[in-house]
Parts: sequence; structure tokens; C-alpha cells
Amino acid sequence: MNGDFVYEALPMRVVFRPGAATTAVPPEAARLGLRRLLVLSGTRGLGTAQAVADSLGESCVGLHPGAVMHVPVEVADEAVEVARKLDADGCVAVGGGSAIGLGKAIALRAGLPLIAVPSTYAGSEMTPVWGLTEGGVKSTGRDPRVLPRSVVYDPELTLTMPPALSVTSGMNALAHAAEALYAPDASPVISLMAEEGVRSLAAALPAIAEDPSASGPRAQALYGAWLCGACLGATTMGLHHKLCHVLGGAFDLPHAATHTVLLPYVLAFNSSATPAASAALRRALGGAPDPAAELHALARRLGAPRSLADLGLPADGIPHAAHLAASAPYANPRPASPDDLRTILTSAYAGTPPPPSAA
Repeated sequence: MNGDFVYEALPMRVVFRPGAATTAVPPEAARLGLRRLLVLSGTRGLGTAQAVADSLGESCVGLHPGAVMHVPVEVADEAVEVARKLDADGCVAVGGGSAIGLGKAIALRAGLPLIAVPSTYAGSEMTPVWGLTEGGVKSTGRDPRVLPRSVVYDPELTLTMPPALSVTSGMNALAHAAEALYAPDASPVISLMAEEGVRSLAAALPAIAEDPSASGPRAQALYGAWLCGACLGATTMGLHHKLCHVLGGAFDLPHAATHTVLLPYVLAFNSSATPAASAALRRALGGAPDPAAELHALARRLGAPRSLADLGLPADGIPHAAHLAASAPYANPRPASPDDLRTILTSAYAGTPPPPSAA
């Protein structure tokens, strides 16, 4: 064990149980002293959000289903205005990363406390990280104001998530833990959480793909996503997340699917500089000799998108994406030149197997 590290626990309360979306949110709001709550969602999760709003009774002052991917600035501006007009004293974000990201935007700009009710494995609910997209550029930052005061995990909410989305959402969460294993501010505590998170998701996702209605694997995946999200919240993001943010902001590629496609290529690139992280991933993946190859094969076996081309990235967009990634600093265990970035993106664009990882 490395005896030189810093670990700071994030101040957050978690409720994890089936049915918690409608039974736990009202008492959590009361515990926080919130009496005028705005419920947020996207259009896909509107039914669940309405059920949460109904459970709040008179404490709910409105339901705003305006969340969209990558949180465009104009969408955030509209939501902040809605919250102010309704004189809300807090928000409940119901859904995936888009809904929770919108809640964070309101928390950042209006100072309203946030309760998160995740319905995917995105992990955003466990982090003080916010993101906003403007003019094709996605900006991110960290601010304790956006950290949800309470997170309500209800595995039943994930039962309606289509198998394809379940797989990419789970791989997205897994990417948080994989990158946390070699972050410059990693610690033994985070490494334990990351390895357990990867192990839980890698076991649960094939079971979900086989039987999406099985409640046990759904709970196991949500537990794994919680751990992976906590790892993301406690460490510095690196090359993998940087490339995903660039591709999402500049080309509006789907967030979770982009993580799914890119992760094996970045892991393969970094493997020579991350022996301890690679060893942890091998253990978490059941002894797989090459974690990058195993995750690439796992995604394909489960029917996930195979390439950035499948996600809609134009071939002539690769140089622009590489330029954007190279122009902003980020932490990474191995320096990546513009040529390296183009190579990674070109391989991910084609969807060919990643190069063998260093032992």
C-alpha cells in the first residue's frame, strides 16, 4: 500500500432500497427542510418523475421535463428561470445524467439544494462535477454546491431501462472507476471502491442483457454504479473523460455510448504507465489477461455500439476532436501527443480491437 495519500469523504446521504423513489424522497426533503420542490426530468423519464412529484404532494411546486444530453447553456438558463418563478427552495432530479446535470446547473447558479433520484448507472449523482455545453464546447468544473444533499437509489427504476441503454450506461460507470484507479489523487480507499465497482458491473451487465426484468442483477449494477460514481467524485478525470467531453460537446455524441466505445482504447494506450491499475482491473474482470481487450469484447458480446462511426462521428471530425483535446490540460499517467490522440480516435472510429495492453 502507498502510505502517502489524501482521502476526503464527500458529505452525502444515500438511501438504497426498492420502492425508495416514492417512499424515501418525501422524508428526505423534510429532513432537509425543503417545502417548495421543483422536480426535474427528461421526456423519457417523465412518468417516473410525475410519480415522485405526486409523492411530494403540496411540497412539489412544479415538474420541469426539460433535461437534455450535455446540458446546453440555454436549457440550464430556462430551468433556472423556472425555479425562480416558482420560488423553489430545492430540486429533485429524477433520471439519468442529463436530469441530474440539469439539477446541478440550478444548484450552481441559484444555490438550491439538490436531491438526486438516479434511474441509470451514470454516476453523476455521486460527484461535485458540473458540465455545461455552449457553442459546441463542453465545460466542466467542480463545486461543492452541486453535490446532491441526498441520493435515493431505487433499483426498481432501472427495470424499464432498455437492455442496450443498460449496457452502455453500465460501461459508462465502469469507465469512472477504471480511470480513478490511475488518477493522480487516487488512494487505497478509492482503489478498493473502484475494483469492487468494476467487479459488480462486469458481473451484472451480462445478466441484465440476458434477463432485463431480473431484479437481483439490477440492484447489483446500481450498487456498482454508486461505487464507480463515488470514485469519479473523489479523483481527477483524465484522458478518457476529456475525449468523451470533447466528442459530446463538439459532435453531440451520446454520452454513455461514447464512454463505452472509447474506454478500451484509452486503457490500452495508458497500460504501460499503469501497472497497478491494470492488475486491479484484471482481478475485477475475473483474471482476464488484457483488461482493454476484455472490455472491448464484453461490450461487443452485449450488443453495445462498436465504433465512433456508429455513433455518428464524421471521419473528418477526428482532427478537430484531437485538436480540442490537445488544447486543454488534463491529468493522465502517460503524455498524449496530438498524433497519439488522432491514433486513439481513428482506432475507436473504426472499432477495430485495441492494441495489446502492456503486461
